Amino acid sequence: MKRKSNIRMGPGAASLILIFVVLAMSILAMLTFMNSRNDAGLSARSIEVAEAVYGLNEKAELTLARIAACRKETAEDAAFLAAVNAGGSPDIGMEDGEIFWTETDGTRTLDCAVRPVAQDGRETYVWVRHLLETGTEEEWDW
Repeated sequence: MKRKSNIRMGPGAASLILIFVVLAMSILAMLTFMNSRNDAGLSARSIEVAEAVYGLNEKAELTLARIAACRKETAEDAAFLAAVNAGGSPDIGMEDGEIFWTETDGTRTLDCAVRPVAQDGRETYVWVRHLLETGTEEEWDW
């Protein structure tokens, strides 16, 4: 005849299980909170970078508009460069038919170059170079 073994749980077993469950849930909640906080910081940083890059693109487009306006006024290259550089920064140059300049905001640099193209009886510009470079000394706050 087989003996039946009775496993009896004492009165404190339910309390121990409850403490274990509460502790596990607290650790999961803390990890979730830390992950959410880090995601929020990363999102804020992404917004800052996107705004800075869009700011550089806006500067480049405004410079291109200034180039187009000065080019309509003067056809000669030397007079054109003198007129467009008199308008302020950035320093604009010309080589092999390409007009080039650099926009910067301190940590990022946008290297720009356009080529004038005659289209539909008027001169338009085609982007030849539009390269974004970032500084390496920028520190990340993880």
